[in-house]
Amino acid sequence: MSTVDLTGRVALVTGGAGGIGAAASRRLAKLGARVAVLDLDAAGAQRIASATGGIAIVGDVTDPATMPAVVEQVERELGRLDVVHLNAGIGGGQTGVDDALDVARYRKLVGVNVDHVVFGLCAAVPALRRQGGGKIVITASLAGLTAMPSDPLYTLTKHAVVGYVRAAGKVLAGENIAVTALCPGFVDTLLLGAAKEEFDAVAFPLLTPSDIADALESVLAGAAPGEAWVIQPGGRASAYEFRGVPGVGGGQLPPDVVLGRV
Repeated sequence: MSTVDLTGRVALVTGGAGGIGAAASRRLAKLGARVAVLDLDAAGAQRIASATGGIAIVGDVTDPATMPAVVEQVERELGRLDVVHLNAGIGGGQTGVDDALDVARYRKLVGVNVDHVVFGLCAAVPALRRQGGGKIVITASLAGLTAMPSDPLYTLTKHAVVGYVRAAGKVLAGENIAVTALCPGFVDTLLLGAAKEEFDAVAFPLLTPSDIADALESVLAGAAPGEAWVIQPGGRASAYEFRGVPGVGGGQLPPDVVLGRV
């Protein structure tokens, strides 16, 4: 039996129309939550919302006005907000190293993978404060913890997300708002694109969206603020252990410096 009971709670999932987002929406609903499904794909969002008894919202997460308006709509229609899964994401589509940089594509990548996370967190925090706390889970990637030479720009965005989570999690922990990251390996979704054939050709094991929903449930049940949880095929989700950063003379940094109090 699950240790997570979201009965009477309200959740918001971005990029909820397909893949990880759709699986997450279904899992959150199964755990008892009313789910708001946000996506650019209106038909897809409505399909998942109808299947989960939630509501569908159409919006562009790269627009600074979208997330505040979405949070306001969720509170107005569903009465509250308790869990936020900032899941929308896209691949880089270019190396950003040895080709002519397509600036428009680069800006879109950063807009979806980074800006949306910041906009979403900033919009959600006041709503969570009104409930005395809540949880924000952000879909990052193993590319946020290690190099992924096949997509350096994607790696850049996911490293940014993990760093943001680690810092923001510490800032908000005292308000009972847990900010955490979920860092899956390769998942069998449309985001893989043509690489799916290459993985299949060598029988490379892939995660399923359901695996990520399992990991999301584990994060909601047991993750500490600021943690990044890893999930790989055949394994269980667990917190990634970061190496400490040496301070002056090789000692550890004082806690007040780490937390930005001085």
